[in-house]
Amino acid sequence: MTIPDLTGQLPGLPEASGRTVPGVPPTPGVPATPPVPSARELLADPATAALPGPQPPAYSPESARKDFPILHRTVNGHPLVWLDNGATTQKPRQVIEALGAYYSAANSNIHRGAHTMAREATELYEAARAAVAGFLGAGSPDDIVFVRGTTEAINLVAQSWGRANLGPGDDILVPVLEHHSDIVPWQLLAKETRARVVPIPLTPDGEIDQDAYADLLSYRTQLVAISHASNVLGTVPPVKEMTALAHRYGAKVLVDGAQAVAHFPVDVTDLDADFYAFSGHKLFAPTGIGALYAKPEILQAMNPWQGGGNMIESVEFGRTTFAPVPHRLEAGTGHISGAVGLLAALNWFTSFDRDAVAAYEDALLAYATQAMSAVPGLDVLGSAPDRIAVLTFTLAGHDPAAVADWLDRDGIAIRAGHHCAQPALAHYGVESAARASLALYNTSEEVDQLVASLRRLQDAPQAQQPPAP
Repeated sequence: MTIPDLTGQLPGLPEASGRTVPGVPPTPGVPATPPVPSARELLADPATAALPGPQPPAYSPESARKDFPILHRTVNGHPLVWLDNGATTQKPRQVIEALGAYYSAANSNIHRGAHTMAREATELYEAARAAVAGFLGAGSPDDIVFVRGTTEAINLVAQSWGRANLGPGDDILVPVLEHHSDIVPWQLLAKETRARVVPIPLTPDGEIDQDAYADLLSYRTQLVAISHASNVLGTVPPVKEMTALAHRYGAKVLVDGAQAVAHFPVDVTDLDADFYAFSGHKLFAPTGIGALYAKPEILQAMNPWQGGGNMIESVEFGRTTFAPVPHRLEAGTGHISGAVGLLAALNWFTSFDRDAVAAYEDALLAYATQAMSAVPGLDVLGSAPDRIAVLTFTLAGHDPAAVADWLDRDGIAIRAGHHCAQPALAHYGVESAARASLALYNTSEEVDQLVASLRRLQDAPQAQQPPAP
């Protein structure tokens, strides 16, 4: 499915104070720019739109970087080197401008309004749903539920599907490499339903032990919850093969795609996943917006998790009837501007050749792995052959938080701590580690700056090093 270029037609907002917005006079002395288009104009066919969008750019890290205003700021007197993409990605100007244009010209609640702006906002919101379906290879926009992010998506599945399908003696298989958001919801549910959460062990290089997985599967297994890419080890498991094996036992498979969708193409139909979740803020979109895909027959059988407006057809004190999916699972006012921002992010991201992006990131990971191996005392956790561009490491003699503080002095942003993946770190005998996570706008020069700063830390007298907390 081709994602339509909807918000890509939004005019730029660098000179927002001079923009002509209906009902708002222009700032004196500032030349007026063209009016912000209505949502209907934004939804027009690109071939006939009054404001044609630019041709899709060829991919290079430089072509991507130019769209990110924040990458051109300084931190502590140094150009920012953003290597904390596993926590959140930065936002291109197209997303920032889309949010401004939405609030300037189309802000309204959705679905129930009879006026023009309500219809326009609804069209943008549902266009975002269609774009997500196309991005994931889903069969229909109705297979997509908007949520705050991956964590809420997993909790939704646990509380709706899980409560109805899990009971005493049932097994939920969860690999040791999972993020806490794909462990804790199942523990909470298992405690209530008397099911079991069964960990799948890892191999020394950070892969899921496939022999152990096969041995743990049984007809007691009702669910396998697995990340498409690990946030701490970078491991990309063979999800398609693991899903096929789980289905032989009648188990459902939930895939946490939070770390995957920004790094390589995803096709939920090809994976045959029963559930797939991701967060917009790890995909160059705003925070607070994400999506859950579920197979239509499963989604149809899921009961509401939350009640309120938007998810009903009729309400009486004696009886309430619910709206069809996906709206049945979207109680209350959704994150409308977040959906608009997600639509803009998808339009921007998919304008690049995805295979070219993946190949570049693979090459950058190989370069960074080799470069960091030259830092004395540095140990990278995990060496699975199939990985995304994540390098979680320890540095002998230095607390990870102190390493992050040192790098911040040079304008280099990394993450330090347990990364909400304590079992994965425990597999390597550590409680905390530093993590540099790369994205399509990072460069080999930034890797060189990271390595140079780490080498200076190793060479610095102890007195100059920041104290461990």
